[in-house]
Amino acid sequence: MPPFPQAARTALADPQLRANLRHATHTIRDKRAAVVAEVDEWEALRRKGAGIKDDMLAHLDEHLVRLEEQLTARGAVVHWARDAAEACAIVAQVARDHRADEVVKVKSMATAEIGLNEALAQEGIAAWETDLAELIVQLGDDLPSHILVPAIHRNRAEIRRIFLDRMAAAGRPAPADLTDEPRELAAAARLHLREKFLRATVAVSGANFAVAETGTLVVVESEGNGRMCLTLPEVLVSVVGIEKVLPTTADLDTFLRLLPRSSTGERMNPYTSMWTGVTPGDGPQEVHVVLLDNGRTDVLADEVGRQALRCIRCSACLNVCPVYERTGGHAYGSVYPGPIGAILTPMLKGVGHDEQVDSLPYASSLCGRCYEVCPVMIDIPEVLVHLRSQVVDAHRDTVGGGGLGWRPPTPLDLAMRGAALVLGDGRRMAWAARGTALAGRVLGATRGRLGGGARGRALPGGRGALGRVPGGGGWTDARDLPAPPTDTFRAWWTRTHGGRDEATTTRTAQEERR
Repeated sequence: MPPFPQAARTALADPQLRANLRHATHTIRDKRAAVVAEVDEWEALRRKGAGIKDDMLAHLDEHLVRLEEQLTARGAVVHWARDAAEACAIVAQVARDHRADEVVKVKSMATAEIGLNEALAQEGIAAWETDLAELIVQLGDDLPSHILVPAIHRNRAEIRRIFLDRMAAAGRPAPADLTDEPRELAAAARLHLREKFLRATVAVSGANFAVAETGTLVVVESEGNGRMCLTLPEVLVSVVGIEKVLPTTADLDTFLRLLPRSSTGERMNPYTSMWTGVTPGDGPQEVHVVLLDNGRTDVLADEVGRQALRCIRCSACLNVCPVYERTGGHAYGSVYPGPIGAILTPMLKGVGHDEQVDSLPYASSLCGRCYEVCPVMIDIPEVLVHLRSQVVDAHRDTVGGGGLGWRPPTPLDLAMRGAALVLGDGRRMAWAARGTALAGRVLGATRGRLGGGARGRALPGGRGALGRVPGGGGWTDARDLPAPPTDTFRAWWTRTHGGRDEATTTRTAQEERR
């Protein structure tokens, strides 16, 4: 995948994509705002959710051991996977043990993160997505662009065309007279998936939560297809990120109130499925649970970034993000798009190795809307800034230096080096301030005679503003750059004795006016 700025330009050139995204995100965000407003103690609920997650992360090792004990005691087989390769190998081995050449899947971000479908395909095993939106993405040879609504970038007409063109090659074809009415599209998907549910012997799922106290896994969904996956096949394999653990069943109360309101704007989700190991004569008779690390312990070791592990995949941050609304999820080039993806992906994969990954912490305006709506209070802007510093540090030795990692310095690199040179020495700082003040006086004296933005523009508070600055790149095309001050702070301090003389002069003038 190309770096985010390059991919974003492609997305911005697609007006249909932007229209689809705007309609969908605004609809969901309005619904969320309405149902959240119904809860008087919403902020207290957010703090409680964040507190439970933080306490869980502080004792993650203990909770994971307890979860394994409870799962094993109830008949499940627990596997530990350090990375994507190990997790995929475990799932493939379970399928081979049952001579399965296909599996059905309920929507799972963890399996998308490890590339399970592609890994199973290499083993000759077909993985069929059963979530409606994931089915649309799979049939369209597309990539998910949203955590909750992976096909959010598609409209009804595009979905109809995908069903008509691709369903037959994957199983039961779509009706020839299929229209783009949502009811007909859903009916076509239901018939297509039903034969897969009834035929499959192995199913693969994720989990929204894993309760350490009882060994219970929880999946919340809106369609019921997930419940079909979880109950009909003989064998169930659940790939679960280790951060999904909750200490007790009572903790579910908080998260089952936070999640549906933040994700789909509903008071409660239509389907909540819970299963605890194997129940003889009811549901899958062989249950495997793959506890996945894949970089999560590295995130846990990051004191600033570990808050990202609180994430409950609600997607509220995507629906309010001005960058996501205009570029969509594909521009992020990862399973986790939007603001949460901009922090989670670089932390899981590490920075300094891939230009595309290193571009993600910059895919934000830092407006803070994501933090305001996050149900578990992840301070995404704080983590973004933290990651930007890591990216800079990772490339510090490669800019203009030798070695395989060499690259020419960018204007930003040169600007930062200049700033470091000036700000690192008091005398240089004083000279730079005098030069800036001189420039400010010149601009002030010539105001009215200069063209462009210097002519009469003012920022709140009365300070002048410059227009487009040559060499300023895109920054000054859309932002007001404050005009340089006409006086330095040091000169002002010396002249007014730290403002005391200025205050005396002001009071005298006021008294004379009275």
